[in-house]
Amino acid sequence: MGRSKIKRITETLVKILFLIAALTSVAAVVTICLFMFTGGGAALGKISATDFLFGTEWSPTDNPPSFGILPMILGSIYVTGGAIIIGVPIGILTAVFMAYYCPKRLYTFLKPAVDLLAGIPSIVYGFFGLVILVPFIKSLFGGDGKNIVTASVLLGIMILPTIISVTESTLRSVPQSYYEGAVALGATKERAILKVLFPAASSGIMTAVVLGIGRAIGETMAVIMVAGNQPRMPAGIFKGVRTMTANIVLEMGYAQDLHRQVLIATGVVLFIFILIINLAIQFFNRRNKQ
Repeated sequence: MGRSKIKRITETLVKILFLIAALTSVAAVVTICLFMFTGGGAALGKISATDFLFGTEWSPTDNPPSFGILPMILGSIYVTGGAIIIGVPIGILTAVFMAYYCPKRLYTFLKPAVDLLAGIPSIVYGFFGLVILVPFIKSLFGGDGKNIVTASVLLGIMILPTIISVTESTLRSVPQSYYEGAVALGATKERAILKVLFPAASSGIMTAVVLGIGRAIGETMAVIMVAGNQPRMPAGIFKGVRTMTANIVLEMGYAQDLHRQVLIATGVVLFIFILIINLAIQFFNRRNKQ
């Protein structure tokens, strides 16, 4: 058997392997979607979609039960929004520092520290929030310390490694000639970064933000420990709330029949939230490329 024939067979096998891997990923996504939409659709066939999405009462054990998830939707939005306000600016500025300003000796310690943050389990973050953040917020603003602000600060910390790592990699991938050309035309280092390098890396930075949002809106264990977990309409940033993910985890263990189907439908709502965010970012990136 000639070398050329062996090479062709090897290339064909590699292509088949890659195709199988791709089809497996697609099949996994399709299977998950079918499971979620089938289970969630069964719930919406028994209760009104309006009452489900815009109802303000969550009382699955009452007779008749109430399955309004608007408090959990708003709780997820508030907590995620707070995490974005805290984590995105700090993460992007840290990435800029690491890419363009950080001394090499400091970078050798800072980069592993950021990677270590990404590997810390959620439950450890939760313990940190419960032991450190909750008493701190309680001493400053009163109450029990378990509220939207505490959850937002904790999630803001948790999304930092994702935003920092992706943003730094994106900034470093911009050709050095962009920066050199801007400086040659008289721009300062800061102006070259903000006016030239940032626009060139905008799609990657937005990807980092989307990944951070996905981490924040999908987080469960840490939020359960510091958010208060009250299934009620948000009454202020220093009051407890319950997110959609927390609601699913707290009640799925004993839920049955319609209650279980409604929790699956809540997962569908969460899935749609993530899908809308991804589509919005893709639309933004396409407009920037035009």
